[in-house]
Amino acid sequence: MLYDVRTYTCRPGTIKKHLALYAEHGYEIQSRHLGKPLAYMQTETGNVNSYMHIWVYQDAADRATRRQALQSDPEWASYLTKSAEAGYVVSQENRLMTPVPFFKP
Repeated sequence: MLYDVRTYTCRPGTIKKHLALYAEHGYEIQSRHLGKPLAYMQTETGNVNSYMHIWVYQDAADRATRRQALQSDPEWASYLTKSAEAGYVVSQENRLMTPVPFFKP
């Protein structure tokens, strides 16, 4: 298994607006191509302007295939334009992780 852990930071005071934009214009499209995420969570302590989500893939090839389909979808391109125009996100961190040997998901 390959876990794609993504953490985003929004400008202060904009995270609710960003998540509403994504919920309306992005989530269904992204889920259609990537499957449902393992987790989609907002930070409650620490940097409260951040949120993270985790997508699960069989391996790097599965991830590449699904992400290519997503990037080719005109509806996703439209959402990315809306998101960029809103300018809520200021940073993004991606980590591809694999389970340790003793963990069986």
